[in-house]
Amino acid sequence: MNEQTLSHRQLFNLTPKTLEKRITDYYYKTQNSSLTIKYILALRVRYQLGAEEFALILKDLVREIFENTKATRTMKRFFYYFQDYFMAPEWRALTTKVFPIRSFGEKAKAIVHSLISIVRPEETNEP
Repeated sequence: MNEQTLSHRQLFNLTPKTLEKRITDYYYKTQNSSLTIKYILALRVRYQLGAEEFALILKDLVREIFENTKATRTMKRFFYYFQDYFMAPEWRALTTKVFPIRSFGEKAKAIVHSLISIVRPEETNEP
């Protein structure tokens, strides 16, 4: 079930309605958010090449994927291409979800604790 269901020819030749149905069906059947995001990004390229009917295609699906699934490497990589799918406050909240500062803070804290434990002199039993 690892094979791609849409070829590049299909992505650049099928109608928006057909592509919306196929991509949505594929996502709900496999829950493969990475490949779904890649498909939608290809449709964004098609829009940039002049196909106006692809503006904000599959907006609800993109919003669902980014808001309700754990961020994958692919989602992080292509995150900024979907900024116009969200309003400014949603985008800020989503940015902190996809790129959590907390993980950086936890790593820094662990490093500091390990350095402190190395430098800290051993407790002595001197009176």
